Amino acid sequence: MRQLFIFLLIFLFGVSLFAQEKPFRVGTTSGSFLEMGVGAAGNAMGEAYVSLTRDLSSIYWNPSGLAFMNSNEVLFMHRPWIAGIKTTFAGAAFAMPNIGTFALSFSNMDFGSTEITTMDMQEGTGENYGAMDYSISLSYARKLAQWFAFGASGKMIESKISRLKAQALAMDLGVMVNTPFFSPDGDISNGLTIGMSISNYGTRMRYEGMELLRPIDILPNEQGNYKDVEGQFRLQSWDLPIIFRLGASLTPLLTKSQKLTLAIDALHPNNNSESVNLGMEYQLKIVEFGSFFLRSGWHGLFMNDSPYGLTLGGGVHMHLLNNIILKLDYAFQDTEYFDHYSCYSLGFAF
Repeated sequence: MRQLFIFLLIFLFGVSLFAQEKPFRVGTTSGSFLEMGVGAAGNAMGEAYVSLTRDLSSIYWNPSGLAFMNSNEVLFMHRPWIAGIKTTFAGAAFAMPNIGTFALSFSNMDFGSTEITTMDMQEGTGENYGAMDYSISLSYARKLAQWFAFGASGKMIESKISRLKAQALAMDLGVMVNTPFFSPDGDISNGLTIGMSISNYGTRMRYEGMELLRPIDILPNEQGNYKDVEGQFRLQSWDLPIIFRLGASLTPLLTKSQKLTLAIDALHPNNNSESVNLGMEYQLKIVEFGSFFLRSGWHGLFMNDSPYGLTLGGGVHMHLLNNIILKLDYAFQDTEYFDHYSCYSLGFAF
């Protein structure tokens, strides 16, 4: 009964957010790398992962998922993106019984370097400038009951373009509710799971730096005044990409060696239209070896002019010596306007 009550509260809260009408604000937020999913598993499932995440990638999808980790874990992700842009992620989580799970992570987007040219030196000045966005986050999650968990993350975000810099502070919040509904074996962990998270709620970003300093002659028509008064351009500040996620997952097939999981997420961002993500994961367990995974999904269903679409992927989790689990995962994302791209993850649970 308590699970049903919590589910209704989450559902009503989610519906109230989705019911708010607003114009689409595409391209009106900063820190776009904060919208890029972490971990190949979640990306391969069409980013329908808010109610399914149970590993270190929960830092991004839903921090409450960290509470269901039974061991420590490290995770590394690399994703070559469009136009030579690359995104990476590295994190570590420490599960402490009766206390909770703590996690620390670093993620960045590297835009590479570009040659500097001027009107007088159109072949290049011999100098280059670069651009990079990154964030550092600290997360905590805990189970208050076997069927309910919460989590939170605090993060510092920084963006650099040449000698300009912008900073912001933000937080993520999430909850997870396990229910016995539709469980094939009666186990609450295999029943209908409801997840909800809100990401990147924080301060605004505004670029500042020495390149915005310019000398100004405030009285250009008068002689004898000091013409090189120091002036500074003051740029506009921008919101972070806030994302509200509400999702559910269930297990229609469960045997000793096989497991099929279906997931659906509804997204309400502050810089685009609402959308739905669909995902599916098939797991084949092999005794004394580990598990193989096949994943598929659809990203951005019902989004206004969505550039996304089909996602595919798979992975293998191998049991090594000393209770160490090696996790190798891959994801493929198809897009409409750009070439497809891949995502690679390497993790260790110990």
